[in-house]
Amino acid sequence: MHLVSFNAFRTLGFPDTKVLKPEHYLQHKALLQEADWVLFPEYWQLNALVHGLKCRVFPSIASYRIGHDKVEMTRAFQIVAPEHTPWTMIEANGPLERDMIWDAMSLPFVAKLPMASMGEGVWLIETREDWRRYCERTEVLYVQEYLPIDRDVRVVVIGDEVLTAYWRTQADQGFYNNVARGGQIDNSPVPEVATSLALQLARELGVDHAGFDIALVDGYPYVLEFNRLFGNKGLDKGSDLQQAILGYLRQQTEPRDPDGPTGPPPWPVAV
Repeated sequence: MHLVSFNAFRTLGFPDTKVLKPEHYLQHKALLQEADWVLFPEYWQLNALVHGLKCRVFPSIASYRIGHDKVEMTRAFQIVAPEHTPWTMIEANGPLERDMIWDAMSLPFVAKLPMASMGEGVWLIETREDWRRYCERTEVLYVQEYLPIDRDVRVVVIGDEVLTAYWRTQADQGFYNNVARGGQIDNSPVPEVATSLALQLARELGVDHAGFDIALVDGYPYVLEFNRLFGNKGLDKGSDLQQAILGYLRQQTEPRDPDGPTGPPPWPVAV
């Protein structure tokens, strides 16, 4: 395979890979068109690469577009797994909508910025003043029911398989499980219901590179979100991630017989 990458860190050590700076992509159109795969472009490059140069990109288009915005992500979850999606309200940020949500939600509840990541832009709303401060920070009101958890599960999906899964316990200051916000990694066994839900969502939505965050309430799994560019602190070995990505890309690159496997003709069936 001939690969072009726009992220040197995430493709370090990949064979036959040319690394380019995202801002220089217009200078390498022929190289991009000839590549088997274009890896980890920036979101703003996606339309030009996919629709303009007809490149095949990894992560998938769905990974980018669904993962780019929590509002769109939640709506996708509500379609394919409504019973595993926390109760969510999404409204324009107007005075009537603010009052409607405040009256509808039980305290405490969670409010988020649609495009935040790594635990940033997430608030636990416990008072009217908390709610006012959040509303002043966003154009779209995005709130979810509070789930009574002190940990969640990070499930890493590469291609259509689970690479690894581990617990993330709550930070010392409470509420946040993200490692970037002080959460800790716990390698205790992860229930299969968590990995199964993440894999179901990935396959149904066409997401092929993501860290899914799954909460368990009395053993029942709820999906919180996924991150297309997840951290690697919970991965045992970086080489495992590399081999999983390369194996998936090779599998998708290999030509397939449109008529299916060949073999001896079946015996005739009496009618």
